[in-house]
Amino acid sequence: MRRFTDFFNRYALFIAIVIGAAGFPFFRIFTPALPPLIFLMLFFTFCKVNPLDLRLHVWHGLALLVQMLLAIGSCFLLRAFQPFVPVLQDPAVAESVMLCFLQPTATAAPIIAGRLGGSIQNLTMYTIVCNFAIVLIVPLLFPYIHPVDAFSFSVAAWIILKKVGGLLVGPFILAWAIRLIYDALQRRKGSTKRFYLPRTWAQVPFYLWATTIVILMGDIVHTLVYGTYDLWAAVVICIGAAGACLMQFCLGRRIGFRFPASSHGTDYHDVVINPDTAPTTPSGISRITAGQAMGQKNTTLAIWMAQTYLFPLAALGPAAYMIVQNFFIARQLRVAARGR
Repeated sequence: MRRFTDFFNRYALFIAIVIGAAGFPFFRIFTPALPPLIFLMLFFTFCKVNPLDLRLHVWHGLALLVQMLLAIGSCFLLRAFQPFVPVLQDPAVAESVMLCFLQPTATAAPIIAGRLGGSIQNLTMYTIVCNFAIVLIVPLLFPYIHPVDAFSFSVAAWIILKKVGGLLVGPFILAWAIRLIYDALQRRKGSTKRFYLPRTWAQVPFYLWATTIVILMGDIVHTLVYGTYDLWAAVVICIGAAGACLMQFCLGRRIGFRFPASSHGTDYHDVVINPDTAPTTPSGISRITAGQAMGQKNTTLAIWMAQTYLFPLAALGPAAYMIVQNFFIARQLRVAARGR
């Protein structure tokens, strides 16, 4: 059983992709379940972190600014070249590449950063800041990029704000409300116990993530099989997604190296998640942390937003990004394991 669990944990992404693609006529009917699954993923992630361990650092603001500029700039740049490059005339190309930069940091990124020797707390803080930024930017940007005939700009922005905002902010509020209430009740009883997520529950977001990948791949393959689109546009989207992934990992590492912040926090999950990796220099810690912050993305949320508010083909970019980033992360983990 242990051997099977290790195998699944190592190859969960590829297993989920194959299952979702092979059974796409069946799995795509579960797409309405994606928002609750994303909500639960974020909820369990925020349950792992003590708010007292979180601090804002310079690289947080700089990385977020670079990410937003790349998202908006790439979209408008590709649209500017539409009259001159035939393959760019499909509007899904610009929207898809934009999403590759705009998508928020993955909920699993703090765990990976911890295993590589980064700061779980610093990356969790960036994940929260990035998600709040997405809540504010997406409702303003999407109706302008992809106008909806049935709604005015303000009405479309409000609809997106309610759906995306509730999906991202709701888990944050719920998780920390439970923590505060639990700690307050323990203090009233005279106990020093604090809220923490048991180790058996700590892996729940991982399995929820694998489930969402199966459903999303089913929907994407259905779009590719039965949709009408330009094949070359799909190829350009995949190339753009790969370039956006590698670019953001590299930029994040450079930003973290130039603006070090090394806090590891004191909460229990440093022992659970990161038992073998000793802290290095502040620059080294921030280099790893910021690299994962900018490079490792919540592609599940991005694919859902594309399928809900943009052209269906735009979801291909985050899907391709998902595959490239996981190959890159797997390589990082192998290199880190050899160094121990």
